[in-house]
Amino acid sequence: MAERTSTGLLTMMLEPTPAVAMTLPAEVREKLAELELELSEGDITQKGYEKKRGKLLAPYIPQIQGVDPSLQIDNRIQASSQAVLPGSKHNKSRAANTRDERFRSDLHTEAVQAALAKYKERKMPMPSKRRSVLVQSSVEACTPPDTSSASEDEGSLRRQGRLATSTPYQGHGHLAVEHWFNRVIQGSSTSSSASSTSSHPGGRSVTTTNTTAHAALNANAAATALADLMAHTQLDNHSAPPDVTGLSERSSLHAERPQVASVRGVSRGYIHHTSVMETGDGVPVNSRVSSKIQQLLNTLKRPKRPPLREFFVDDFEELLDVQHIDPNQPKPEGQHTSPLEGEPLGVVNNWPPSLPAALQRWGSTQPKSPCLTALDNAGKPVYTLTYGKLWTRSQKLAYTLLNKLSTRNEPLLMPGDRVALVFPNNDPVMFMVAFYGCLLAELVPVPIEVPLTRKDAGSQQIGFLLGSCGVTLALTTDACQKGLPKAQTGEVATFKGWPRLLWFVTDGKHVVKPPKDWHPPIREASNDIAYIEYKTSKEGSTMGITVSHSAMLAHCHALTQACGYTEAETITNVLDFKREAGLWHGVLTSVMNRMHVISIPYSLMKVNPLSWIQKVHTYKARVAVVKSRDMHWSLLAQRDQRDISLSSLRMLIVADGANPWSISSCDAFLNVFQARGLRPEVICPCASSSEAMTVAIRRPPEMGVPPPGKAVLSMGGLSHSVIRVDTEEKLSVLTVQDVGQVMPGALVCVVRVEGTPYLCQTDEVGEICVNSGSTGVAYYGLPGMTKNIFETIPVTSSGIPVSDRPFTRTSLLGFVGPDSLVFVVGKMDGLMVVSGRRHNADDVVATALAVEPMKFVYRGRIAVFSLSVLHDERIVVVAEQRPDASEEDSFQWMSRVLQAIDSIHQVGVYCLALVPANTLPKAPLGGIHISETKQRFLEGALHPCNVLMCPHTCVTNLPKPRQKQPEVGPASMIVGNLVAGKRIAQACGRDVAQLEDNDQFLYIQDVLQWRAQATPDHPLFLVLNAKGTVASTASCLQLHKRAERVATALMGRLNTGDHVALVYPPGIDLIATFYGCLYAGCVPVTVRPPHPQNLATTLPTVKMIVEVSKSVCILTTQAIMKLLKSKEAAAAVDTKSWPMVLDTDDLPRKKSPQMYKPPTPEMLAYLDFSVSTTGILAGVKMSHAATSALCRSIKLQCELYPSRQIAICLDPYCGLGFALWCLCSVYSGHQSILVPPLELESNASLWLAAVSQYKVRVTFCSYSVMEMCTKGLGSQTEALRLRNVNLSCVRTCMVVAEERPRIALTQSFSKIFKDLGLSSRAVSTTFGCRVNVAICLQGTAGPDPTTVYVDMRALRHDRVRLVERGSPHSLPLMESGKILPGVKVIIANTETKGPLGDSHLGEVWVSSPHNATGYYTVYGEEALHADHFNTKLSFGDTQTVWARTGYLGFLRRTDLTDASGERHDALYVVGSLDETLELRGMRYHPIDIETSVIRSHKSIAECAVFTWTNLLVVVVELEGSEQEALDLVALVTNVVLEEHYLIVGVVVVVDPGVIPINSRGEKQRMHLRDGFLADQLDPIYVAYNM
Repeated sequence: MAERTSTGLLTMMLEPTPAVAMTLPAEVREKLAELELELSEGDITQKGYEKKRGKLLAPYIPQIQGVDPSLQIDNRIQASSQAVLPGSKHNKSRAANTRDERFRSDLHTEAVQAALAKYKERKMPMPSKRRSVLVQSSVEACTPPDTSSASEDEGSLRRQGRLATSTPYQGHGHLAVEHWFNRVIQGSSTSSSASSTSSHPGGRSVTTTNTTAHAALNANAAATALADLMAHTQLDNHSAPPDVTGLSERSSLHAERPQVASVRGVSRGYIHHTSVMETGDGVPVNSRVSSKIQQLLNTLKRPKRPPLREFFVDDFEELLDVQHIDPNQPKPEGQHTSPLEGEPLGVVNNWPPSLPAALQRWGSTQPKSPCLTALDNAGKPVYTLTYGKLWTRSQKLAYTLLNKLSTRNEPLLMPGDRVALVFPNNDPVMFMVAFYGCLLAELVPVPIEVPLTRKDAGSQQIGFLLGSCGVTLALTTDACQKGLPKAQTGEVATFKGWPRLLWFVTDGKHVVKPPKDWHPPIREASNDIAYIEYKTSKEGSTMGITVSHSAMLAHCHALTQACGYTEAETITNVLDFKREAGLWHGVLTSVMNRMHVISIPYSLMKVNPLSWIQKVHTYKARVAVVKSRDMHWSLLAQRDQRDISLSSLRMLIVADGANPWSISSCDAFLNVFQARGLRPEVICPCASSSEAMTVAIRRPPEMGVPPPGKAVLSMGGLSHSVIRVDTEEKLSVLTVQDVGQVMPGALVCVVRVEGTPYLCQTDEVGEICVNSGSTGVAYYGLPGMTKNIFETIPVTSSGIPVSDRPFTRTSLLGFVGPDSLVFVVGKMDGLMVVSGRRHNADDVVATALAVEPMKFVYRGRIAVFSLSVLHDERIVVVAEQRPDASEEDSFQWMSRVLQAIDSIHQVGVYCLALVPANTLPKAPLGGIHISETKQRFLEGALHPCNVLMCPHTCVTNLPKPRQKQPEVGPASMIVGNLVAGKRIAQACGRDVAQLEDNDQFLYIQDVLQWRAQATPDHPLFLVLNAKGTVASTASCLQLHKRAERVATALMGRLNTGDHVALVYPPGIDLIATFYGCLYAGCVPVTVRPPHPQNLATTLPTVKMIVEVSKSVCILTTQAIMKLLKSKEAAAAVDTKSWPMVLDTDDLPRKKSPQMYKPPTPEMLAYLDFSVSTTGILAGVKMSHAATSALCRSIKLQCELYPSRQIAICLDPYCGLGFALWCLCSVYSGHQSILVPPLELESNASLWLAAVSQYKVRVTFCSYSVMEMCTKGLGSQTEALRLRNVNLSCVRTCMVVAEERPRIALTQSFSKIFKDLGLSSRAVSTTFGCRVNVAICLQGTAGPDPTTVYVDMRALRHDRVRLVERGSPHSLPLMESGKILPGVKVIIANTETKGPLGDSHLGEVWVSSPHNATGYYTVYGEEALHADHFNTKLSFGDTQTVWARTGYLGFLRRTDLTDASGERHDALYVVGSLDETLELRGMRYHPIDIETSVIRSHKSIAECAVFTWTNLLVVVVELEGSEQEALDLVALVTNVVLEEHYLIVGVVVVVDPGVIPINSRGEKQRMHLRDGFLADQLDPIYVAYNM
């Protein structure tokens, strides 16, 4: 405890003990109280608070105890830790005692402590955060840990001793802190920026024995931060850290398929670390990330409370688990209630017929009588409004409004029009004049808050209200009008969502005296609207509640009778006079009874919380109207006021007496002020709502009412809406006080909350409904909602209406107790129904605050609300964190809040977020704007600094994991399909045999020689550079000559059949050397050259392909040859082990020897190497026969002839890209315009400009090229048109890919370039894979590609179910092009290898003359893939030899006809089998989850998902400020849960560009996974969902 941060020391030092506090002078104590108040409301920062407080106390500290301050701190600590024994409540320091009273009765605090003590050590992995994201950098701010001379052993002894004497809280806290920080040895930040060095001797704490680790680690953040640094600097010379996480039981964790180490394994820079562990799948990982995930898994292994039940999973619909009713849950057992009547409204002699009549009476007969006294911020009375003044001034205003405001000679206002009243809270006088002025003019006042900025929380909703009420005029004061935001013209700005308003200032000089003969009409109270009061609903929408003249009068009458108001009484009002109780008591009823109101503005309360008590004393007020907050505040400041007396009070009306926190404020207030003349029986809590006005109020003592009641209720019972008085289980109880009797003249009943409004039983909680003449009438302009709320007809259990008159729902939840007392336990607005149980937001707040509240969060600044995610409500808690709370402290606080809420309310919290101080949206008079907070949370605009998500514990309604059914045999599958009338899914392209006599050309190299003789000058290739000019060309003869030279060079040096690596940039050299190798009888292997700026990652791949392909020679250019042997290259690979390297830049012209003729077409022609998306390097063998067949198929499909030109913007190193670059032109004789994709980086329009310039009909590109064009040229289509770029020539633009077609990208490409003439039908995709590089190609003839929508949920079960576009869970899939001539495709079951029907998703198998003949080698797993190239169906056509593509897809017979007149079969590719994630027994495709995630927030640029030990890890790239990083965590979790029924285990937020993408534009998810586990991503934030 001695090792605290410096700010910590300061607070310790300055916390006066109770003894000390007494010796401070009174004014210092008062100032301290004010400071505390400011801090608790969040009006001053912690830093400012400490600074001011330090100044105040500085003179007193040393002289009080006469000891050296440094010693004193230690004594203080010792003393305090012993003083806070659970038993001794008296000598708690003051702060702990008073400041928290508002929310907390002692009972609750103890309950929370006990609940937490029950929890044994729960390890939760702490989120890791990049240093720059911390609210304040915890490294710089920390003082070095205390390097006192005590040895480690003493340290640990001392620790145990101290723990023994501390409260259950502290004890638990330290234990918990310890094992989170056990891991500090591995460094507690994933960021590399924290690895600066430190020469502090405290480094000794980083040792590997557990005891010392414990001793060192109970220190606070300072030690941690240092240990962090130490861990980073000393890792290299450490022995491996102890395995604290139990990773030793590895085998059980890795249910996943073993991953293949591959290219990914090569250049890992971290292998030399000694602290690297290996996980079961052979991936070396740095222990930190994995240990956290291990902790996460451990937290998840705990059994969840609600067990997942068995339920039926329908064939297609995964039903969510229906929450079954627990047979043991408490049920109501009492009698059925009957409505409760209040006493009748008494008849008063001479009672005015309406409120304006009362004003007229007092204004004429008692003009000098005081009506309202306004105070300034110093508490001095600034103005007293008399009844005479109120009467004359409101007459003036009424006359002016009706007669002096006109537009085009029409009066602006007619009686009945609505007028906005915009008055600040410190000007009750002007408000009262305006309100009564409107009543006299028969206008309808709509009082609203003063808008301070254009973006006030909730101000837009107020605007909607004004608009729907048709308000055109706003009344305000001069001062207020000057303070409003102005537009450039000097007029008041139009606020967002507001109608256009005229602003009228009601100060004296703007109003006119009415002529002698003008008198306002004073009518009897009618059912016309008198005023409209606004109310904000739980969702944040604002409604206007209309109150009629008769209801207003009746309510005044009822309040007068219930409170026993008499003429000329004095009343102090602390509440907002614009609405609810402040308006009812302080503006309306007061005038009815000629009372004198002392109005205390909120701004004065903030400066002097005692002001209202002082005014009660000064004015001998009989009544005070307050909220429990005001009582709580006055407790903080009451110490020094000896001379105030509250004996004059006969009623202290607690307006929010229905709030569960009010009871503790009332009790505490009474405790303190009973000595000052406050009688216990004058405290009168009341219950009210905007709709029903006052519902019940405790009567003043002189009315002879029964004594007040208290109830201690079981929270568990309440959550089932049942009242159970709790006796034994002290932990989860709610203590409530009664809110008195029903109002006079009212009929009250309690009805069920949902469904038909049946009357409740006596022991059941329901919504209180009122029928009386004094409730609101309607929501203005909302007839439907009005009917639900204001016109409810309660019925008895047999369905008979209770009364013929409608009731108003009050939105208060409660019951009627003994003596007909009304008890309220919550509000509808705060009601959260989770899994069928009801919880009250206020209760959850109280529990959260009982967990050592003042240390980490601000008292009144906490919001609790629920969101609907996956068909149930989920609880979210958001609090403002104090700026001095360290990361670890707040994390610890958060995890304990979760445990406390879990224990006391038996409900899981879905998300707990801490935001920086003063960033939550505020409500007008303090407090938090809940709906706006919720809105920001959902929009990802809260910017929390700490987030803890616990979806694993609280989401209990996921569909049951799918059990794999014992497979039906393939034979019965076929029979079943036939019976069901489904086709077997198979299709083929056109038959090649009849199309062409195919003996003539077998070998591609012979074709080149033939073309060189027949059409020597025919141009075959044009290569463009970045400027769009021709960089090089080759005719048939030129290409042949260059190939001959290469062959000559090779023949002397190499043997027939040797493998040669061709490492060239895209260009003619590559093509010429390829044919040179064939001429010489060698086997070429094309390899992408290393990137000179990025040798470390690209060179190892080159090296690996050269080694794996067993190349004996490398052909390349001089520049690349230098690069391969350079110093930089030596850092990445062993440059000495390269095979022979030849540069072909200037080869001598020698007479060429005899060309090599392969003996059979089955001989190997070339090797095609590529790295799959899963990171596996695979080379396939292409025979001469397959090469020719491939060319012939493409020629037929695309109708390629020598007269044609095609443009190709692809990489020429593997797959179809290679074939189109190097083979097809030679075979078909067409001219290829070659655009190297790399050149597009400097000139994005290069490819499209070339297409336009050469009027190309057929063009090929890759997705990355298409993306470059859409992103880079999206806004420049106009400029391109001016440069005469015209794409109307394009008939087919094919995207070459080995993945599911990216519909969104192809569609946006089509849309953007439609302006340049691109036909919407032109863009299509191709499909190829390792076993066959070209299975589908759109080609020039044949029907357009089709798109279907399939049900994503069915797809997870390997079923294909077509749905309509736009239906929920629909996924659009585009056909992958037409099947090539000679290609046959069938869909087979991945496990049984039987053929599947049309409606099933299965593996695409292909049979064709251009299939590759086998893997040359799959790095590391040769045997596994033997069946990829020659496999047979287990049933049906068992003769055909198929190759397995490794892709899942399905076939669909369309209504279109193809060239042969048959109906066209479309092939849809869904995704790679290797990439799929098996989760909960279902098959997920990463791209689907990623698409959902990218949609969830505008700042997510890219996303990739993978699994690790059955946890779903989501990596998102954040395009925006790092503050937004934590906003993403909840949104990502929500969307994946909602759309995919999966719980995200880890959310990793990284910088843009971190997710690796290969040359084809495909995400390398396995590389990413390795990088994550090896801690190489430098993430901004990593959140581990509990």
